[in-house]
This record gives sequence, C-alpha cells and structure tokens, in this order.
Amino acid sequence: MSRFLLVVPPLTGHVAPLRAVAGELVGRGHDVAWCGPEPTTSELTRAGRVYAAGDSLEFAVERRPEGLRGFAALKFLWEQYLVPLADAMVPGVEKAVAAFRPDVVIADQQAFAGALVASRRGLPWVTSASTSTELGDPLAAMPKIAAWVGKLQGDLRTRHKVSCGDLRFSPDLVLAFTTVSLTGPIADAGAVRFVGPALAPAPPVGFSWDRLDGRPLVVATLGTANAALGRRFLSECVDALAGMPDVQGLVVDPTGELLSETVLTAKRIPQADVVRKAAAVICHGGHNTVSETLASGLPLVIAPIRDDQSMLAQQVEAAGAGLRLRFDRVKAPDIRGTVTEVLTEPAYAAAAARVRASFAAAGGVVAAADHLESLPH
Repeated sequence: MSRFLLVVPPLTGHVAPLRAVAGELVGRGHDVAWCGPEPTTSELTRAGRVYAAGDSLEFAVERRPEGLRGFAALKFLWEQYLVPLADAMVPGVEKAVAAFRPDVVIADQQAFAGALVASRRGLPWVTSASTSTELGDPLAAMPKIAAWVGKLQGDLRTRHKVSCGDLRFSPDLVLAFTTVSLTGPIADAGAVRFVGPALAPAPPVGFSWDRLDGRPLVVATLGTANAALGRRFLSECVDALAGMPDVQGLVVDPTGELLSETVLTAKRIPQADVVRKAAAVICHGGHNTVSETLASGLPLVIAPIRDDQSMLAQQVEAAGAGLRLRFDRVKAPDIRGTVTEVLTEPAYAAAAARVRASFAAAGGVVAAADHLESLPH
C-alpha cells in the first residue's frame, strides 16, 4: 500500500479527473488524502480526509474580472492567481505532508505548492495536467512572455527555498488527461503519459428525461463558472436552436432567467448522462465538457471565453471534430449555421469518433493508477 497526497486548486475542472483517479487508487488498497483551499476542496472531492491549505473564497474564480482577454488574462492568471495561490497554500501543504506522510505527492499543474513542498522535502511528485494547454509549450513563439513566466516561477522557488525545474512539469511523471489524437504531436513529451480523460461520476442532479422528444438533441452549456458572463451567448443559443425545428435544443442557464416555448432550459443537468443522448454540444471549451463530448463521439461547437479554452477549440478544429465561434460577437444565425454544419457534414462525427477511440485505448483512470503504482519511492 502507498500513500498519495493530492494537492489541488479550488477549481472544479482540475479536481474532477483526480477524483476519478483517487477512487481507483482507493479501490486498489492505497491510502489517499487531499489538500487544498477550503471549504471548496471538501465540496469538490467529497472525500473523508482533506487537509486545508488556504481560503478558497479568496481564490474563487467568480472574483476574476470578466472582461480580461489575451495577455491581460494571462497576466492576471499568473500574477493575481497562480503565484498568490501557491504562496497561500504552501504552509497548509507542509502541514499535510507532515501529518499524512505521503509516499508520493500528486500536484495539479496549477497548484504549485505541491511541487514546491515535495521538492523541498525530497518526495517524489507527479503533475496532474487536467488540461492540455501547457503540453505543447504555447509560449514558445513568445520568448518575452515565456521569460516573464520563468521569472515569476524563479521568484516563487527562491521565496520557498527550492531549487528545482519548471513547477508545471514533474521530471518523473506528468499525467495528461487527453490524447495525441486531440492535442496533436508534442515536440518534447518527456515524462508525459497520455491517459485520456478521467471522468468521475458527477453528483446526482434531477432531470426530467420525459422532456426529450426523440429529435436529435443539441446541448448548450458554459460550465459552472460563467453564469453572468454567458447570458448573452446563451440567449443567442436559445434563439438559434428555436429556429431549428428538426432538432431539440437544451440550454443550461444557471441563472434560470432564459425562457423559451420551443427550447428546453435548465439551471443544471446531469451533464455526462445528457451528453450521451445528444447529437452535438455547444460549449465554451472547458476541458471536462470537451472530454465528455468527445468520449461520446459527438462533434462540438466551441466559443472559447478565456484561459485554455481557445487552445482546446483550436485542437478540436485541427482534429476535425468541431468548429469554433467568437464568444463575444456571435449571433443566433451564426450559431444555427455552425450547428447545422457539424450535424450534417459526416466528417465531424467521424473525427469525433476517432478521438473517442483514442480515449478508450489510452486507458483512463486505470492507466493513470498503473503509472502511479510504477513510480519508485
């Protein structure tokens, strides 16, 4: 039996794949504990053993300014979120390591505190890459920005008296919850192991299945953190789907403000279960939604908002499994035309099926646990 400490940020999409891996490890007889900002870490993991590391309210994604795009968004992410989050989490991670005495630390790629503490204590650590954004070195063509990120990391390592490499990449194992069929070839894979999505069961959500009438279902969702920002886009989706009598639209509107006589609306849905019954999905490009959709072999229409979503949209387009739209400018006719194309052109579904096959072959949580068990410690 080994002891694994999972260090995570208070972000749903980053916790979800590790929750599935944790379940597999526990099933194999290993001891697993979590560490992250509270109370969100306990809420997201639904685990019995959670060590607090910082205040999750301080790092709630809802506190981020809505209008940030491009470099402004990247600057905010690093200077106002990732680095302060690491500084805030380090004391709690230190206490968790002292109390739990893990054999291996598994650190989410945006929870630098896990890498910092493990490196300082000489513990093996693993990177959990919940999204593929960093794997292809997106800053390679922007050396000044890459140098700026490098300096922020260097200052962080100096403050915490750690001499190690890039905190985003363990030298021993990087679990990438995707496949090359989606990301494209990675120039320097190093310790990266592509295991495909690790899709954990979601909390039960009530849904009236009898509302589905048998027409091809098109689901529009912007995930859990874009309620206010997404109202205009979702309203356009309602209008777009209302003009498509041959399909049934379902728009997930967390505000509950959107109403339609012809399009279904819901504040929440059991997303994975609903997606399995759909014909296509409109989304913002969140990694979990993209993974759930492609794992069902369905084409996507993606309107990226921020962060890794633009790159994921680019990857989906390059794989031939969907099309992208401009989130802040798109109108109902554009959405309607794009949805019609991915539904009627067989190449999109065929490409999505190829990605689905690659996900299945990668092994998911079983492969991830196998790699973790093979680590020397």
